[in-house]
Amino acid sequence: MNIPNSLTLGRLVLVPLVVWLIITHEMLAAFLLFLLAGLSDAADGFLAKRYGWHSELGAYLDPIADKALLVSIYVTLGFAGHLPVWLVIAVVSRDILIVGAVVLSWMLSRPLSRQPLLISKANTFSQIVLAGFVLAELGLGLGLHELINVLVWVTGTLTILSAAAYFWAWLRHMASYEPAASLPPRQRKAAGLDQPRRSRVRAS
Repeated sequence: MNIPNSLTLGRLVLVPLVVWLIITHEMLAAFLLFLLAGLSDAADGFLAKRYGWHSELGAYLDPIADKALLVSIYVTLGFAGHLPVWLVIAVVSRDILIVGAVVLSWMLSRPLSRQPLLISKANTFSQIVLAGFVLAELGLGLGLHELINVLVWVTGTLTILSAAAYFWAWLRHMASYEPAASLPPRQRKAAGLDQPRRSRVRAS
C-alpha cells in the first residue's frame, strides 16, 4: 500500500457518499466531493509517475475506482431525471461490454492488452466533464443548460463509438491471437520464449 493506492481507495469510499448526497438532493456537496475525487485522481497519477510508485494493484484499482464513481453518478442522475435514460443505458452497457470481453478473453486464455484506445480516453474525459457540469448546475445554478445539452449528445456519440471500437478491436484480437505454445520454434526462439525462466526474469 503506497500513497497513490491509498488515494485510489479513498475515491472508492467516496462513491456511496456521492450517491447518497445526490439522492438526498445535496447537489453542492456532491459536486464538491466529485471535485475532490478528481483532484485525488490527478494527485495519485502525479505521485505514481513522479516517484515511480507504480504497482500491479494500482493498475487495476485506478480504473475500477474511476468507473465505479462515474457509472454510479450517471445511474443516480438518470434515475433522478437529470440525465437522459438512453445516455445512462449507453454508458452502463459499454462498460458491461468491455468487462465481459475482458473476462471472456481471460477465460479463453487470450488476454487483452490494458492499453486504452484514444477514443476511450476522449469518451472518459467527456463523461467526467458532463457529470461535473450537471452537478455544478444542480448545486450552483450556473445556467449551463444549453452547454449540458450539447455535452449529452457529444458524450453519447463518443460512448457508442468507443464501444464499437473496443468490440472491433476485441474481434480482431480473438481472430488473430496465437498462444505462445503454438508458435513455430524459430518464432519462439526469436521472442525468447525458449530461454530458461530464470534468464528471462533477469533480462526483464
